[in-house]
Amino acid sequence: METMFRKTDESLVEMFANGNNQAFDILLERHKDRVYNYILLIVRNREMAEDIFQETFMRAIMTIKQGRYMENGKFSSWICRIAHNQIIDIYRRERNEKTVSNEEYEEQDLFNDAKLCEENIEDKMVREQVLQDVNNLMLHLPDEQREVVYMRYYQDLSFKEIADITGVSINTALGRMRYAVMNMRRMAQEKDLSLAV
Repeated sequence: METMFRKTDESLVEMFANGNNQAFDILLERHKDRVYNYILLIVRNREMAEDIFQETFMRAIMTIKQGRYMENGKFSSWICRIAHNQIIDIYRRERNEKTVSNEEYEEQDLFNDAKLCEENIEDKMVREQVLQDVNNLMLHLPDEQREVVYMRYYQDLSFKEIADITGVSINTALGRMRYAVMNMRRMAQEKDLSLAV
């Protein structure tokens, strides 16, 4: 059993597809916190988050068991994509109106100019305070912007992974981040906070 913990996600998926249920237990243990926290951040309701979390992993189980899982990236991105789709389905059912969006800016050629390099030890405490301030501010962002900020800064995903999970182009993901940063800067100025690391 201990050697199973060392296997890659893709190996575990294959083992589960071939009838080894322990393989899926390991996948669940590896990814449950990340998926649940992602869902909870978006829906901001524990009961709803738990329902979506359960449905996400049930869909993953069915997809793998039916032989429809296509290995075309990371398992973690795939499972987050399922969670994302579940959230969208719930929002569509609950709201007949469209979520506020920056889709009209999709064609802009935006570059990732944020200073996202590795931090040194001296910056760690400052960064933690900034992340706490960012966390407080991002709760006031539109859903799509909050989602990108969370995935980038708290899940450490690349913009390509974010684009894959959310089903948009990289430029759209970058655009959402840009508008999120602009909105958070405005809010920070209103609250007299510094978001510089």
